[in-house]
Amino acid sequence: MKPLPTVRAALLAEPEKTRDPWLVGGLWMREAVGIIGGEPKCGKSFLALDLAVAVAAGIPCLRHFPTQQSGPVLLYAAEDAASIVRQRLEGIAHAAGVDFSALDVNVITAPVLRLDRSEHCKALRATVAALQPKLLVLDPFVRLHAIDENAAGEVAPLLGFLRSIQRELHTAVALVHHARKGAAHERGGQALRGSSELHAWGDSNLYLRRQGENLYLAIEHRAAPGKDRLHLTLRADPPALALTVVDSDPAQPSAPVQPSSLQRIEQILADSQAPLTQRQLRDVARMRASHVSDILAKLLSAGRVSRSPEGYRLNT
Repeated sequence: MKPLPTVRAALLAEPEKTRDPWLVGGLWMREAVGIIGGEPKCGKSFLALDLAVAVAAGIPCLRHFPTQQSGPVLLYAAEDAASIVRQRLEGIAHAAGVDFSALDVNVITAPVLRLDRSEHCKALRATVAALQPKLLVLDPFVRLHAIDENAAGEVAPLLGFLRSIQRELHTAVALVHHARKGAAHERGGQALRGSSELHAWGDSNLYLRRQGENLYLAIEHRAAPGKDRLHLTLRADPPALALTVVDSDPAQPSAPVQPSSLQRIEQILADSQAPLTQRQLRDVARMRASHVSDILAKLLSAGRVSRSPEGYRLNT
């Protein structure tokens, strides 16, 4: 029988040179869609605008992450007046040492943009096709629709539309979105408000979180390693006002790791002198009732808690 053809490994065809996978090295992948998330007043818009300035000017984002692919940026800021958007962009440009007047950030000035309206989607697609931006920033998601964010069937078509823009017009999409209040104990993606479709959709996701006076950034990618607890601060040096990476001090102890949701429920039960109802646990832990119910079911199954008519008690 004739043997199968073989070749020494060193003589195999070399792979074709691939494009750089990053839009901004380590922070946002090329042509990625994703979420910039966090609780209110955590600097989400400042981070989105810093990303926009970096891509438009070809400079490091946050003066830390090198931009690998630069080009025009398209921005829609639904909550801020045009003068505020200009002031923030100008401040970031000053902090980065770039000429604001030459910055290729194009701002959509339409008073309303709704992703659940077909005519608005067509207009947005036409705008992206005309400008061919490297990055589209939409801030925030809650102002871009009138759907139920908790219903996956309503959220998915909107995210699917943005995905189609990314794939067909080759632009990255950054969607600013709120986390639920009181969700600081949960992972960034799990803390996002609304359907889990939002977390699953992202190729690159950035999550901001405050702990006391400190602000931290968590970076998550679908196809690359992420990074957790990058310390940031909003630094003012008029006219500059921009987020900046805080140099870590090895002499300083690291911040304590936040307990998981299950650990929090266990600790609340351990600290209580009397059984607690599911409602009481939900109020103390500041979690959704369904989340508390799931945790209690796991603890009951593992024999860690017992249930009585008065409520739940931790087994010792």
